[in-house]
Amino acid sequence: MTFLTDAERNADIAAFILRLATGAFFLVHGLIKLFVFTPAGTAGYFQSIGLPGALGYLTIALEIGGGLALILGIATRYVSLAMIGVLLGAAVFGHGGNGFTFSNPGGGWEYPVLWAITMLALALLGDGAYSLGRRR
Repeated sequence: MTFLTDAERNADIAAFILRLATGAFFLVHGLIKLFVFTPAGTAGYFQSIGLPGALGYLTIALEIGGGLALILGIATRYVSLAMIGVLLGAAVFGHGGNGFTFSNPGGGWEYPVLWAITMLALALLGDGAYSLGRRR
C-alpha cells in the first residue's frame, strides 16, 4: 500500500482537474472546427493566414483526440506537449498580429500562451488522479 503526502495528493488532484478542464476545452474547440466551421473551412482559414491547409485537419484531429485523451488520462504528458505546439501556433499565426490582449479585435496572443503554459504545467504533473494511463 502506498501512502501519499498531502502535497502529493494535492498535485494528483490538481493534475486531474487540469486534465478535465483543458481536455474539455480542446474537445469543444475541435468539435466547433468540425461541425461549425467544417474541416474544409478550417483548412481554408489556415491557408488564408499562410499555413498549409492540411494543418487545419491536423489541428481538428489533435484537439478532438487530445481533448479525449486528456479527459481520460491517457498519455497526458505527451498530449500536453503536443498541445503546446498547437497553442503556440495559434498564438503566433492566428493571433500574433492582434497584439497582446485577447480582448483586442481578432484576439491577441495572450490567451493561447497562457494555455500553453498551463499545458507545460500539466506535462510536468503527469496523469494525476483517476487516470486510465496511471501507472500503479
